[in-house]
Amino acid sequence: MPVHRSRTARRLRALAVGTLLAALPLLSALPSSAADIPARGTARMGMGVLAHDGQDGTPSTGDATQTEGVDVAGYQGNVAWSTLWSSGVRWAYTKATEGTYYTNPYFAQQYNGAYGIGMIRGSYHFATPDTTSGATQANYFVDHGGGWSGDGKTLPGTLDIEWNPYGAACYGKTQSAMVSWISSFLTQYRARTGRDAVIYTAASWWTQCTGDYSGFASSNPLWIARYASDPGTLPAGWGYYTMWQYTSSGPTVGDHDKFNGALDRVRALADG
Repeated sequence: MPVHRSRTARRLRALAVGTLLAALPLLSALPSSAADIPARGTARMGMGVLAHDGQDGTPSTGDATQTEGVDVAGYQGNVAWSTLWSSGVRWAYTKATEGTYYTNPYFAQQYNGAYGIGMIRGSYHFATPDTTSGATQANYFVDHGGGWSGDGKTLPGTLDIEWNPYGAACYGKTQSAMVSWISSFLTQYRARTGRDAVIYTAASWWTQCTGDYSGFASSNPLWIARYASDPGTLPAGWGYYTMWQYTSSGPTVGDHDKFNGALDRVRALADG
């Protein structure tokens, strides 16, 4: 015997289907959960600059008071250092570590390759303040390629502190807690190496996540990230930048940088 649905039931079913169809465009606009979050260890210097600050030109070329550099990470694999040298690059930084869970598998080729071709080189640590303390990460960095030697060709280590690619931009920390974390890292790095680490950051992130704290400017060189024709307004306390990452789409390797001085000033930073 056939079942006859009531008119009310048919109307409710049609309403439910219509509501679902109307919601589909909204659902498709939502991030696809964990699929949009990169794997731990894949972060690199400047990873969030384009997404948060955009790009607005590049600096003029041929400035004799600026020295060209590059920064590289594991995703770039073996780097063609001879090609970079021929193009005028004279200094380089290589990602050594991230958090306390990642070391760059290409570190030896990248770090030693820059040195071997004649560049002044250094290494950097991608900070993850939501995983372990600053001091713990400084120790991990020093123990896995972040040390310093007074050979005239090794730059002090760099703390890469910027947007969190794995979650909340400020790693879930208040501004004061972030300043404390950074201080912990810098203090331990100096205790281990005798050098003050370079701070790599973007002005907008620094303002958002540290409250534009000025207390590190007197001792820690600034490496500013801004993809534009000039470095823009610097974070509080720093009257000048030491290095400037100005693009992520340069030749040979994407991330190119300017040192604020001629090559003798790069050597002076290496010498300490």
